[in-house]
Amino acid sequence: MSYITGFLTPVKSENKERYLESARKSWPLFQKYGALEQVETWGEDIPPGKVTGFDLAVKLEEGEAVVFSWLKWPDRATADACWEKMQNDPDFSDMDLPFDGKRMMWGGFQPIFES
Repeated sequence: MSYITGFLTPVKSENKERYLESARKSWPLFQKYGALEQVETWGEDIPPGKVTGFDLAVKLEEGEAVVFSWLKWPDRATADACWEKMQNDPDFSDMDLPFDGKRMMWGGFQPIFES
């Protein structure tokens, strides 16, 4: 069964094009390591949370948007191998990351239902 790596990231609205370009550049690298799909979404309807919420999760600041994205892998082993290999891949070290990585979150997920 497939495996998903999900990301939640705050990005300054003024950096939307930089973020998109970074995503475009990263796709061939992830694909090289076995990724099947990369999806990047720009938050449009993010209701303010009171206890939980996307805005609270990333400590959203004025002038920022929430980006929700994921990579789909054939399996967890392929995803884990990518993360290991990218540590030494100079193509990844040259990536422009136009966001605050300290407020980014990510995790791996095993799908339990796909249609």
